Amino acid sequence: MAESGPAGKPGSRATTAARVTGAGILLVGVGLAFIGMGLFMFNMGRDMSTMTKAVTQMGLDVSTMAADMTFMAGRMEVMAESMVEGQAGMSSDFERVRIGMEMMGDDVRSMSENMNDLALNIRGMARNMGTMNDSMSQMNQSMAAMTGTMGRMSVDINRFTRPESLMPMSPFR
Repeated sequence: MAESGPAGKPGSRATTAARVTGAGILLVGVGLAFIGMGLFMFNMGRDMSTMTKAVTQMGLDVSTMAADMTFMAGRMEVMAESMVEGQAGMSSDFERVRIGMEMMGDDVRSMSENMNDLALNIRGMARNMGTMNDSMSQMNQSMAAMTGTMGRMSVDINRFTRPESLMPMSPFR
């Protein structure tokens, strides 16, 4: 037989317990859902905060990078101007070097011509010295012949100054 509860309805106690249990489970489920949703929202808020800080830092980094890029662009402009000035200076220096090299080439050519003229003059001088040596040799031979003749003449003059030496077989020769 069925149990009857205070109200007289069969199974009302079990139904009430089931309802209370269902309501408790529902409340626990809703509570867990709220707790889960709260944790989810908390974590999402924390993540959003972290992401906001990261985006803010990224904005600062981009701003710093833009300032650095502007500074670097200015420095590159200065460097480009310096390079243009340097190239102009080097071009001027190379032009002067080229002119100097041309002048040096002309001087070397002139020096070569002068050396050639000097060699010709030395060659001519050597020929003249050879001719002079030949003349001196002939003059020495002539002087030797003249000295020999003068010696013989002195002997002859000496004989005339001493007539006794002209006599043949004379001891005074």
